[in-house]
Amino acid sequence: MTTADAAPTAGPETSLGGETTMALFGAGFAVTAWSTGTILAKYIDMDPLAIGIYRFSVFFIVLATWMTARGARLRPSIMRHSAIGGVALGADIALFFTAVKLTSVVNATVIGSLQPVIVGILAVRFFGEKIRGSDAVWALLAVAAAVAVVLTGNPAEESSWRGDLLAVGALVSWSAYFIASKQSRGTLTAQEFTLGTAAWTAIICLPIGLAFDQDLSWPSATNWAWLAVMILSAGVAGHTVMNWSLQRIPVWVGSTFTLFIPVASALLAWALLGEPVTAVQAVAMAAVIGALAIIVRNQRADAGA
Repeated sequence: MTTADAAPTAGPETSLGGETTMALFGAGFAVTAWSTGTILAKYIDMDPLAIGIYRFSVFFIVLATWMTARGARLRPSIMRHSAIGGVALGADIALFFTAVKLTSVVNATVIGSLQPVIVGILAVRFFGEKIRGSDAVWALLAVAAAVAVVLTGNPAEESSWRGDLLAVGALVSWSAYFIASKQSRGTLTAQEFTLGTAAWTAIICLPIGLAFDQDLSWPSATNWAWLAVMILSAGVAGHTVMNWSLQRIPVWVGSTFTLFIPVASALLAWALLGEPVTAVQAVAMAAVIGALAIIVRNQRADAGA
């Protein structure tokens, strides 16, 4: 176990409330980092699964090098214990990017926004997490507002039931990844789980990319530069921090935080790409942020922060 994952010792600086607060802000930081992926993908001239293969392969190498330099032992069992999470993450990436080729991005994104509902049910059933009625209401409000952000900000596109079905598969896989991350505590550190899932994701995306005739050729220098930014943001700042946070906060809370991704993506697209934000979108974004803020406040209060 690394220092970052060690159990906190007694003292005000490492109290349960303080650690919960750090994990809550960590989850918020992670989903903000994930939201950059949509923007960065616009600058990378590569097929989607090729991006996944190179992104997670390099991320694995970087993380393994960093952990080794810190004295961590890269046990073979890491791959075994992270297999479910890795297969889930790899399936999510493959299914989602395949789905958007067959159905509209709006349909795929809206279906994906239902993740907190699935994770919330599983969290209560398998982890015994308690969700107060008011928090459930705020979470559902955030889901509805996130869906509104997507529906009011994208032009109509042709949809397909086959693509929608694949998007449902991606939703299930993305939910399973969060559950596996939560379950990994006590078996793997957050860094070990992230390392293993990165390797599994690259392994899974490779044959699927070949099967769908994706161009997997070596990236250009420009693409490598943008891939590096994506690895640092969505990988290091996204997956690593979120997995650390999920081991310290209720998994339903971490899942609900993902509703901020379409909000942050829309704001980044407005600031960097000049994409317009409608008045209805702005109101929906404010509703997502407000609902999440209330959930965070309640979680901090429960932890005594």
